[in-house]
Amino acid sequence: MTDSVSEYLDQELQCIDLLECVHGLKELDRTVFRLLVTADEPLTVDDVADGIGRDRSTAYRSISRLLETGFVTQEQRNYESGGYYYVYRVREPDALAADMQRLLNDWYARIGMLIQEFEDTYEAARDGRSPAQHDE
Repeated sequence: MTDSVSEYLDQELQCIDLLECVHGLKELDRTVFRLLVTADEPLTVDDVADGIGRDRSTAYRSISRLLETGFVTQEQRNYESGGYYYVYRVREPDALAADMQRLLNDWYARIGMLIQEFEDTYEAARDGRSPAQHDE
């Protein structure tokens, strides 16, 4: 994972890199995401495990991270004889893009406030005032 924004800007990013950049997801999560995107129908945890060549618990942890970030949805399917299982699919691209745009806008606003605070604090220090006095 990259440590700074400037390092990200120096890289040649692809759209799939947003999973790491925006949500801190791992390479395995990106692999699971790609598998779910290309699947013709929703997949079970066992389908995902088979598709990535890993055990069920590893597949489930990755799916859980994708669920937590909102990239994937879970749907319950019922067996005729009783019981149920879950299937997973990727959310619609426009919904994912809108969520990431909102997150980016929130981050941008928060960073903008911190930059202003940085400027005010160090301008006050340069002028011989304590940082707490810069609003007075």
